[in-house]
Amino acid sequence: MSDKLRVFFLGSGEIAVPILYALIAAPSLDLLGVATQPDRQAGRRRQLISTPVGKAADLAQVGAERIENVNAPEFIARLRGLAPDIVLVVSFGQILRDELLNLPEYGCVNVHASLLPKYRGASPIAAAIANRDAMTGIAYMRMNRGLDTGDVFRILPLELRGNESADALEFQLGLLAAGELETTLCGIVDGTYPPRAQEEAAASKTKKIKKSDGLIDWRRSAADIEALLRAYHPWPGAHFNLLLEEGPLTITVRRANVLSLDGGRPGEILLADPKRGWIVACGEGALELLEIVPTGRKAMPATAFLNGCRLDRAEVMVE
Repeated sequence: MSDKLRVFFLGSGEIAVPILYALIAAPSLDLLGVATQPDRQAGRRRQLISTPVGKAADLAQVGAERIENVNAPEFIARLRGLAPDIVLVVSFGQILRDELLNLPEYGCVNVHASLLPKYRGASPIAAAIANRDAMTGIAYMRMNRGLDTGDVFRILPLELRGNESADALEFQLGLLAAGELETTLCGIVDGTYPPRAQEEAAASKTKKIKKSDGLIDWRRSAADIEALLRAYHPWPGAHFNLLLEEGPLTITVRRANVLSLDGGRPGEILLADPKRGWIVACGEGALELLEIVPTGRKAMPATAFLNGCRLDRAEVMVE
């Protein structure tokens, strides 16, 4: 091995951005290259949008290859020619096959946003918030053919305050991983952090989030629903359908307070007053809506919406 640890970086999501910057700045790490998911069309104008890592790499003037398939023979050949000691993978979004997994001398190392073996899979950050966990963290792990089942090199715990949104927590976890990046990768190579098998009996899985997952079930407790608002911010957003005389209107709830009120069936509007607020009954307690986004409009205080929409004959849909 040369004086510097030779690292190739595969990343796409926001959590990977501070880790990429730490990799660029680390004196004992040699960044061989960066690859990310291809630019995708988005918005009404269908403009091509780079991944967060693509944008960050371009700004840092290191460039990022937009790669459709990292398992393609031509990409594998180029990577083999670079002879990386480690391929570092963070929120990349593609499955790595055996040829790539076995290519680096010290393997492919993944940065996973949970306390493995808890919350393997696609949405560990949302799961930790939605389940109102007291702790989460970062796992540096060796990648294998399974879904986040590889040996763990190092765990970095993070205490949760109970008010985090998914986007803010993702960035915080990225900073946590970035702060220990150089120490961890070098420690993997010199044996400071030996691999440890995960305890399968303690394993749990998460799934890829769909838009429909954000539909609020008012039969759940107010505390659970409030956690869901934060877990699904900014996407897909926790939302409900409001039945109005002119038809249903989808409302996304951005912020809410948990109240210990009793009475009312789940989804029933207990109060809808521009001066006193908007309160909806839940399976346990009630939720005071503070900030909402009606379909086709910008975010607004719930009371501002009530100024222009009387809800005395409206009812929240329970689906």
